[in-house]
Amino acid sequence: MDIEEIRDMTDQQIRERLDELREERFRLKFRAATMELENPRLLSHLRRDIARVRTVQRERELAAALAMTEENAS
Repeated sequence: MDIEEIRDMTDQQIRERLDELREERFRLKFRAATMELENPRLLSHLRRDIARVRTVQRERELAAALAMTEENAS
């Protein structure tokens, strides 16, 4: 998943995608504990995708907070 794809998503889509990624990571971790994974790198890819989504989410939170601060200062 590319960072630009995530930035093009709405806040609701980002929350849904984050939930999907977390669920998928949980399932993969469970499978990894019980048997060998076909592609063990999937876990690291999922972790990075989750980090990208959370980064964009945090960027938006900070931008909204900054806008509120600037609005209140005016």
